[in-house]
Amino acid sequence: MIILVVGAAFILAVLVYNVYQESQYRKQLREQFGHANKDALLDSQVNSVRDGAQAQSVLNEKAVPPESEAGMAVDSSTEPTESMATGEETEPEASDGHIQEETVATAQPPELPAADEDAAPESSPVCSDMESLSRTIPVKGRKTLLDLRDMSKQPLPWFDVRFDYLAYIALYEPKELHAMPRLSSRSRFRLVGCTMDDRYQVAEPIPSVYYQGFVVGLQAISRSGLITHEELAHFGEQANRFAEQMDGQLLLTDINTFLNIARPLDDLCARVDQTIAIHLVSRTNVSGMELRSAVERQGFELGHDGAFYYADSNGEPLFSIVTLDNSPFTATLLANQNYRGFSMLFDIVHIPNGEKCFDQFMDMAVKLSSQLSLDLVNDKVEELSTEWLREVRRYVVDRQKEMKQVELKPGSELTKRLFS
Repeated sequence: MIILVVGAAFILAVLVYNVYQESQYRKQLREQFGHANKDALLDSQVNSVRDGAQAQSVLNEKAVPPESEAGMAVDSSTEPTESMATGEETEPEASDGHIQEETVATAQPPELPAADEDAAPESSPVCSDMESLSRTIPVKGRKTLLDLRDMSKQPLPWFDVRFDYLAYIALYEPKELHAMPRLSSRSRFRLVGCTMDDRYQVAEPIPSVYYQGFVVGLQAISRSGLITHEELAHFGEQANRFAEQMDGQLLLTDINTFLNIARPLDDLCARVDQTIAIHLVSRTNVSGMELRSAVERQGFELGHDGAFYYADSNGEPLFSIVTLDNSPFTATLLANQNYRGFSMLFDIVHIPNGEKCFDQFMDMAVKLSSQLSLDLVNDKVEELSTEWLREVRRYVVDRQKEMKQVELKPGSELTKRLFS
């Protein structure tokens, strides 16, 4: 009897010790998960790729927006309006890069009020913003080389009126561009010029190339979010100074109308901008040389920023591998130290054909797990289940479907601009 009691106590002690070891193992792994792009499918709040933004778990609430919200995003993308104003009059609004002759004829979402063409210039918020902008007022007795209204009608492939805030400058005399203007400290902008043969091209300071006018587009949406009304007004002031330097007349997009169009798109961008993270962890350690050899056999290459990247047939990165604590991989460290594991990242907005690529991504993860004897876990150090993988695949497909509804093709040049 005593022997049985002692044996049972010994077995119980072994079980308790194993549970303790497992708990310590999971605790150590959690402490190592230091990267910012957390798994989008956990039960708790996680960070999205957006700076400072929070994304709710797809398991807690439906990530697909309400039908009315999705419709608003689609309408705002396919039928954008753009109200132009000078210091004296409010000009017609633009739709898909073209100006309507009188008033807005296309149907707008209820949240987007149409501009009132009968409203007095003094009542427009833009007019009050532009009172100090000298170049919005035509100079009597002088005629610009280009008509600002005609310039705003030009379909320019470099810009998208849903998120590029546009300023038009028509010169009074042909001018060379001696230096690129400094128009924004935080957001990207593009400068397109109209040459003397009426061709629009990316403007560059090239000797003997003369311009009749310029179009400046400020990218108002990025991974940092939507820029503010104040920032757009400041950009207008900078564009006005550039117009003064070049001796031209300025036409600015209406700020309030532009923001009404850009906000729904920015909301959608924040919602879909997610990175899926899968962690491969060892119960002991894996040598850096063995790790590097295994991932390179799968086609990954070490980048200058300290992450491994797997590229598609065009050389564009699809998947990435980073350390658990987000410290960089280096050739020296890989040759001399051991790792507890690594994380594989799937950036939803930058990967075309998400469902097919996710299957490829998981296939690589399983192969690496087998080759290096690593466990596949999520951020809660839970082993991945078949149900979890189905949820992730569905999540990827749904987010990319939202993007395609507003003509944002995952992995396209337009998408790269927005999610940068």
